[in-house]
Parts: sequence; structure tokens; C-alpha cells
Amino acid sequence: MAMLFSCNDNYERVGVEAKKAVYPQGVANNLVFTYTETTDPVKNEKEVTSKVLAVLTAPVREDFNNLSFPREVFPKGLEVEFFDDKNQKSTITADYGISYSTTKLISLQGNVVINTHDGKQFKTPQLYYDQTNKWIFTQEKFEFINPEDESVMYGQGFDSDKDLKQVNAHKTTGLKTIKDEEI
Repeated sequence: MAMLFSCNDNYERVGVEAKKAVYPQGVANNLVFTYTETTDPVKNEKEVTSKVLAVLTAPVREDFNNLSFPREVFPKGLEVEFFDDKNQKSTITADYGISYSTTKLISLQGNVVINTHDGKQFKTPQLYYDQTNKWIFTQEKFEFINPEDESVMYGQGFDSDKDLKQVNAHKTTGLKTIKDEEI
């Protein structure tokens, strides 16, 4: 004889048990945010010399900085243009992003692509950026194209400085062009 029982939780959650709705304290649509720094001390508002460091563009930004773990969420993706000391532009795009205010960590997800001013391209499904140390990293699969040495590298696990000059890649395979005079 077999006995089968099925249990359903029909208990209605209330009070402390109820899942609390979390709403942003603000929402920005069609955001264009320009990060600048002044090169000289500000004397007055008419004589300000500033340099553009980055331009952030996003269809939507949700501000959750009112929560105990503050953050800004970019649910419909973002694009950031970075400018170096020589005003050369590099870009990064992603389908989704979160910037954590307290930890200074940025998480980018979905079709993350970095294109540097010197032609390097990096692709991965998820990437983190440590703003304090100016360091990027992922444990996901990646593709890194470097036109300087005519190489394409594939792997899983990657970390580097923000300019993709100090690269540490893991579990790699790839292709490299070797010219006759190099042999």
C-alpha cells in the first residue's frame, strides 16, 4: 500500500514575513552624465578649466542610494566613454549594470564589450570594475583581441588594469600571427 501526500503552503505572508517592495528613490531616463575634473584651482565660476574624464550614457538609471546597501542600477544597459591623459577615447558597453556606492565596485552583465583607443577589444558576459584599485576582473569566459601583436585570446578568468596593459588571463587558448622575420 502506498500513501502519497502533497503539501501546499497557503499561508498568506504578512508583517515581518512579507516580502517588502523596494523602490528607487529616483529614476533618470535618457541619462547623459559627464565626469570632469578641474585642472586648476577654481577662482570663480567664469574661469573654470576642466577636463572630461568620462561620459556615461544610459536609457534608465535607478537610484537606490537610500537603502542600507546603496547602489545605482542600469537595468536597460549603459555605455561609458573614457578619456585618457591624451584625450584618447575608449568605450565600454553592457546590457545591465550596478554601481555599488559603499564598496566602489561596478558589476556589468550581458554582452560586456571594451574597445580601447588603440584597437584592443575585450568581450565577456560579466565583468567587475574595482574603482578604488582601477582594476577589472571576471571569472567568466572571455575573448581578447590585441592588434598590437596580432593575437586573439580566449579563456576563462581574467584580470587587468583598466587600460588592458597588465593582463592576467586564465585557462587560455588563442591565435597569434608570427611573421617570417620573427622566427
